[in-house]
Amino acid sequence: MHEAFWQDRWARSQIGFHQEKVNGYLRRHWSALGLARDASVLVPLCGKSLDLAWLAEQGHRVIGVELAERAVQDFFAERDVQPQVSQHGVFKVYRAGELQILCGDFFALTREDVAECQAFYDRAALIALPLEMRERYVAHLQSIMPDACQGLLVTLVYDQQRMDGPPFSVEDAEVDRHFVAGWALRMVEEKDVLAGNPRFDESGLAAVDERVFHLTRR
Repeated sequence: MHEAFWQDRWARSQIGFHQEKVNGYLRRHWSALGLARDASVLVPLCGKSLDLAWLAEQGHRVIGVELAERAVQDFFAERDVQPQVSQHGVFKVYRAGELQILCGDFFALTREDVAECQAFYDRAALIALPLEMRERYVAHLQSIMPDACQGLLVTLVYDQQRMDGPPFSVEDAEVDRHFVAGWALRMVEEKDVLAGNPRFDESGLAAVDERVFHLTRR
């Protein structure tokens, strides 16, 4: 689950976590955050998600962070966009308009890097990590995000004894433990996504629930 794991997944195009369309939860619930069109948004562990482009189309300044350079290059190549490439500290930065992807380790991100961010969007970052790394991820996210910010978080809940991750099951109690001290949490949607997913179908799972949370920093 460290760098070599994800680099290998991208090198082999084993990216079942990538969605070929903009996430429906993002479309349905993003406006409830009430952000200004030019608000800056952080998207951790972004891959080559189409959600990045959708957020930029809403007028937001988007900061994605991705470890695998293959993913970053594919994102722009698949849109026939030639980004500007520069170096910012330890990050190689790919930029096109108001959208930039910082290629490097999320844990190297600083408060200064995200000082203007008013929100974060996490569809596949938290659930991509095993428990110990989830603890570290949330602690770092909270340490760098500005005091006044919001978030949209998507989690997955299933019987981890029947199938291992990634994606990992993150129970509601764990979400509460991570965030309740510093954030107001509100679940805005819950959906069983077991049907039609071959990997889940073959696992013998009874249910696979996606949960969507709106977070507001206290």
